[in-house]
Amino acid sequence: MKSPKESALNVKGATLYIDDIAAPTGTLEGAVKLSTSARGRILSIDAAKALELDPSVRVITAKDVPGQNQIGFSVPDEVLLPEDEWEYWGQPIVLCLARTRTLARRAAALVAVTGEPLPAILDEREAAKAGHFILPSRTMRSGDPEAAFADCATVLSGTVVSGGQEHVYLETQGAIAEVRDGDKVFVISGTQGPTGVQKAIAQSLGIPMNRVEVEARRLGGAFGGKEDQAAYWGALAALGAWVSRRPVRLYLNRRDDMRATGKRHPYSSDYKIGMDAEGRILAFEADYYQNSGCTCDLSPAILSRTLFHATGAYSIPNVRVTGHMCRTNLPSFTAFRGFGAPQGFFVVESAVQALAIKSGLDANALRYHNLYKEGEITHYGMPLVSCRTTEAFDRLLEKTRWASLRDRIDDFNAENRLYKKGAAIIPICFGISFTKLLMNQAGALVHVYQDGSVLVSTGAIEMGQQVSRKIAVAAAAALGVGTELVSVERTTTLTVANTVPTAASTGSDLNAMAATLACEQIKARLVAKAASMLGAEPGSVSIEGGRVSVSGEEAELGWEALVTATYESRVDLSAHGFYSTPGLFYDMTAERGSPFAYHVYGAACVEATVDVLRGSYTLDRATIVHDMGRSLDEKVDIGQIEGALAQGLGWALLEDLQFAGSGGVPVPPGAPATAGKLLADTLSTYKLPDIHFMPPEVEIEFLSERDGPSALLRSKAIGEPPLIYGIAGYFAVLDAMRAARPRGPGLFDLPLTPEKVLDYIMGVKP
Repeated sequence: MKSPKESALNVKGATLYIDDIAAPTGTLEGAVKLSTSARGRILSIDAAKALELDPSVRVITAKDVPGQNQIGFSVPDEVLLPEDEWEYWGQPIVLCLARTRTLARRAAALVAVTGEPLPAILDEREAAKAGHFILPSRTMRSGDPEAAFADCATVLSGTVVSGGQEHVYLETQGAIAEVRDGDKVFVISGTQGPTGVQKAIAQSLGIPMNRVEVEARRLGGAFGGKEDQAAYWGALAALGAWVSRRPVRLYLNRRDDMRATGKRHPYSSDYKIGMDAEGRILAFEADYYQNSGCTCDLSPAILSRTLFHATGAYSIPNVRVTGHMCRTNLPSFTAFRGFGAPQGFFVVESAVQALAIKSGLDANALRYHNLYKEGEITHYGMPLVSCRTTEAFDRLLEKTRWASLRDRIDDFNAENRLYKKGAAIIPICFGISFTKLLMNQAGALVHVYQDGSVLVSTGAIEMGQQVSRKIAVAAAAALGVGTELVSVERTTTLTVANTVPTAASTGSDLNAMAATLACEQIKARLVAKAASMLGAEPGSVSIEGGRVSVSGEEAELGWEALVTATYESRVDLSAHGFYSTPGLFYDMTAERGSPFAYHVYGAACVEATVDVLRGSYTLDRATIVHDMGRSLDEKVDIGQIEGALAQGLGWALLEDLQFAGSGGVPVPPGAPATAGKLLADTLSTYKLPDIHFMPPEVEIEFLSERDGPSALLRSKAIGEPPLIYGIAGYFAVLDAMRAARPRGPGLFDLPLTPEKVLDYIMGVKP
């Protein structure tokens, strides 16, 4: 199979991103002045020195916002520019414009902001104690866990901590904005959700949405960081263009991007788990304290996915899980690949691991014994159809030859004092759909041109995941032509309105299905024309491979000739398709329903070696069995699994997101100004997984196709579920650590950095 055109451009370095696009004549470059404390009251803003720098300099503050100085939609708590207070270290306070980027940044540095420090809270537990919540807490419940614990042979409780994670998209946040025809705004935005940017711009400028066009050509990565938060930078660029009446490009350098934007939510969670004498888990309770940051953003939806995935891949009859959205003075944490599910999986896997340690049972046997099975019902009331957890686990045990692998690890550990090996298996059961039901919809516009070529426009954003490729495959299949005839156009709110973000692993499912429905309308018209030309019944006519057939016999009528004839008959060769995921419903009051179109299943095994003397470790091998359905492009899907695994391993073992002073104590006025500052705010100081960190051997196998819930051409979503496999790396390293210190406690504090490994082995702290 040939590589898609987009991939070839990427490899050659010819792909144009926002900072590569030739800006309109007269464009002003933008830069932001960031706050330098966790919270403060603005007393004055002095722009005199900045304005003296160059005649082109403009300094824009909250007073210049013509509409609502508010872009928060779920909760109105996110200002475009602060009027009275800033809420986190790194919040933009003013926007500076100038004829060059260097001048704009120098101007921003010269703006003097005088402020009064205010008390700040950085820790989610402290925020909860103070009653600082974004929204009321939410609880899902099934069975009677309180009564079930009384029947358990083994019960234990514990605390689990999981840190945040920086998106590190290659292309930072940015937008180009231009006022056209006096009162219309055109914006090229680096966003996963063009309609969200359009809405934010319209609201902040005080104009209707039909006077705002937002275009998203492609993104240099996003991983959720440009789902909601790109709206801020698009609206800020649009404000600059509106005020200056000049085109404005706002493109962040890496340090400003890392300081000013949100990341994966850190969590601190308490659990209680119990099982009977046979190893059957009877009850599970958990309280999740989500560090939401300073604004609502997408925290409610992220927390809901944590709750939906609270039991991981395990069938537990009695469950009570509660989530708390804790408001702190840190950047607003936001969407990140996995969207709250990894935090939930890590808690339940830690609880199961702790249960195995306390009871002396084999952890994998305990996991296997409690896996979901066909037809079982989740704690939120959804029956599992075509459930493949056991199948994936069985195949993984077979592929890894688990019993002999365990023997080899035990033999190695018995013979070696300075190095210890470990291995762990993690199963997944991951629901696919937006947890906010109204978002499960998409539109598409399809044109067939006179020469037979096809153009497809959808709301999907291409950001390296090859969603355009999958849409092209779906459109070609629906029309009965080759993919070489199909071109997928950039996304703009002008052609497809009311789009939902490309997120939650739904980009292909929603948008390709909408494109398919549009193509089917056009194909029905073409088939009717072909039937009249060939004197056949429409039901006997088909189009496959660009050729027309009647009752299975190829006719003397090709695709291009049929298209020409249909056009000459004045038949419409364009169509709009709309798709909404069927069968979804959820009762928020009862916390019951079917919020997902289907589930993705799988299992991963990671093997690791720990250097006992240094605390460092290597990942030796990863083996994955994944439920993909029918892969639309196996190379793309394998690449997505490998990338998700790398990101998951980075979160679990390496990426230590730290803010100064975030040790759990409220920050009083007069505290060091660095409190709340991101400590690693460059790519030279923030540690990322690279090729040397990854296992040298990664083997991926797809489960065989099986008929199941309807999805795009029987495929299943691929973007987010495999990130969970990275958690297996955590428990593989922990397994090796426990070989070095068998009587050590469970350590459920993610990421499991070498410093923590060494402390554990030396017995410095649990």
